[in-house]
This record gives sequence, structure tokens and C-alpha cells, in this order.
Amino acid sequence: MTRRSSRAARVEDVHDLALGMPHVTVDPGTQSRPIYQVGGRSFVFFRNPRPDAFDPDTGERYDDVIVLWVPSEGDKLALVQDESSPFFTTPHFDGHLSVLLRASRIGEITYDELAEVVQEAWLSRASARRRATWLDEHTTT
Repeated sequence: MTRRSSRAARVEDVHDLALGMPHVTVDPGTQSRPIYQVGGRSFVFFRNPRPDAFDPDTGERYDDVIVLWVPSEGDKLALVQDESSPFFTTPHFDGHLSVLLRASRIGEITYDELAEVVQEAWLSRASARRRATWLDEHTTT
């Protein structure tokens, strides 16, 4: 049975959801910022502060950016085109099938919304066989 919740998402949920997907390994990353992988391909990771993601008022680099892969450019645009959305991108990620999410804004989405994004991230990076198996097990008719 799938857990359904419309409560606000939390950072711990990112970890739990990523680890709940099959065949996941965790690379500790740098500065203890984990990288969740399937088949050696990252699908969610906690990014180090970088010059392209910063507070426009202070110029301070964001230190809480989570990167999540998406299946397509259309999916990416759907998540980032609304400026009120907590999902965003930067020019550094132009042409890269991923979105950024600040941990400090994660509560603006629900657990269910986060679960969908993490699952889609995993599906976009898993092998065709693993993807098909997971979809067969989780698709209701």
C-alpha cells in the first residue's frame, strides 16, 4: 500500500523517499552532502554552495540546494516556470534534465508532491529493466 499524505514535505523525506527506491546506493559526497544513485547514476543529490545559485538580495550562495533529475525538458519547465514554485533552475543547468529545490522551501510542497518528484527522478535514471519492474509493481489498472 502506498503511503499518501498531503502534509508539508520535509528534508528527511527526501532521504527516506530516495532510499525507499530499489537498487539505491548512497555516495557520501563532499561536505557530507549525500548523492543518491541507481546503477551508478545519480538521481538526487545535495549540492555544495555554488556561484550560480545565490540570494539575489545579499549575493550569498545558497547552501541548501537539492538537485533532482527529471524525465524531460517539459517536466522541468512544468516545475520551474511558476516563479512562486520552490523549484528553480540556473543558467548552469540549461540543457540539463534536473531541477533545483532549496531545503528551506521544501515545506511549500506536500509529501505526495515530493514523492512524485523523487520517484520520477529515480525512473529517469534507472535502467529500462529496473524502470519496467518498478512500474509493473506500482501501476494500478
